[in-house]
Amino acid sequence: MQALTAYTACMQYTLRNVPKQLDRALRAQAKREHKSLNEVLLTALQRALGIDGEPPAQRDLADIVGTWQDDPEQERVLAEQRTVDPELWK
Repeated sequence: MQALTAYTACMQYTLRNVPKQLDRALRAQAKREHKSLNEVLLTALQRALGIDGEPPAQRDLADIVGTWQDDPEQERVLAEQRTVDPELWK
């Protein structure tokens, strides 16, 4: 269940068919402000929706830190997959 929560808490959006003029303007602004395109897009969307000033949600992954569990069987399978068969490379 934690994985599902982690996945939905940081859902991503995909933008398609961004007009060239808009793309150029956003990229130019990101370069001018020394920010990522993602930061510039979030700021622009917040401003457009009238929620300017509200900081974007940050995800620090604290809820999943330290939850890794070793799985010897999976390690064995991965090691087997990484083995090079010399006969295939002749």
